[in-house]
Amino acid sequence: MKTEYVERPDLSTEEGLREIARAGEIIRRGGLVVFPTETVFGLGGNALDAEAAGKIYSAKGRPSDNPLIIHIADPADASKYCETNELFGRLARAFMPGPLTVVLPAKPIVPKTVTANLPTVAVRCPSHPVAHALIVAAGVPIAAPSANLSGSPSPTTFRHVREDLDGRVDMILGGECEIGVESTIVRIDGQNELTLLRPGGITPEQLGEFARVSLSPAVLDKLKEGERVQSPGMKYKHYAPKTPLYLLRGDGEERMRFLAEQTGKFGVLAYTGDVDVIRALDTAPVVFDLGDENDPAQPLHRLFYLLREADKAGCERIYAPLPGTDGLSLALYNRMIRAAAYQIISL
Repeated sequence: MKTEYVERPDLSTEEGLREIARAGEIIRRGGLVVFPTETVFGLGGNALDAEAAGKIYSAKGRPSDNPLIIHIADPADASKYCETNELFGRLARAFMPGPLTVVLPAKPIVPKTVTANLPTVAVRCPSHPVAHALIVAAGVPIAAPSANLSGSPSPTTFRHVREDLDGRVDMILGGECEIGVESTIVRIDGQNELTLLRPGGITPEQLGEFARVSLSPAVLDKLKEGERVQSPGMKYKHYAPKTPLYLLRGDGEERMRFLAEQTGKFGVLAYTGDVDVIRALDTAPVVFDLGDENDPAQPLHRLFYLLREADKAGCERIYAPLPGTDGLSLALYNRMIRAAAYQIISL
């Protein structure tokens, strides 16, 4: 397949609008389009077309037991595809458009290939202008997981999308991804009950202003043997670089002592305040700046990009600090433990 590229569609121009219209036509006829969202890039197909959903799984190399999220242009459209309720309306008014996905009972119009044969469907309304314009142009909801080869870190740049999906999709639209990790996913379990299935840019504390929030055990721990995936991002190993990643549990001094004792070529994802000290170590690690330790939005935004760049450095292994689990740090923790396949070294 020859992939068409539009690196930065300009929605203020006639040419940009024609490019989006062409992308919408590709979606309508059953093709695949990669597009930017405020979280990460999505790999989109017609959510009402079972064959298109099958193409998404094939392009990613994704197991078909992992459900897809359907993207809509307006929260009011959700009622066409799932059974909404009052709590959904409150969440939609507070967080949509934005990085929140809600899991609700699916209506028959949604193909089982999209829901992975679950009775529920995950719905979100992205705030990125290119994503919104594409959904409107397509005239159908767009089923879209992250636009990476299955298991690898989700792409947040046009270059990384090309590396994974060139020749696998019809078109790639470029743009900026503000948050850098996938959306928060919640399941509505009652009029005032939410279960957090995947943390993201909307925190449990923010959600707690609208309902009681329980964390699925899979947010912090591995799925139990035989337990079925209820949403994207719950697999034991996910978002993983090819190079083995190890998380270091301990304070800054303990991490420095550990890194000073290492041998061979290794990489380190480090908070900005530690970068110069680590680079000066005699062990000469390859250092990647995660950002400010006290501003979790920075490492959250940089994580997937740096994991991909670290893979290209030819290291034998990568070390990174184990983050906390408060606020936005919960999303960082969740992605890092899966990227590391739960390989944690206590110092």
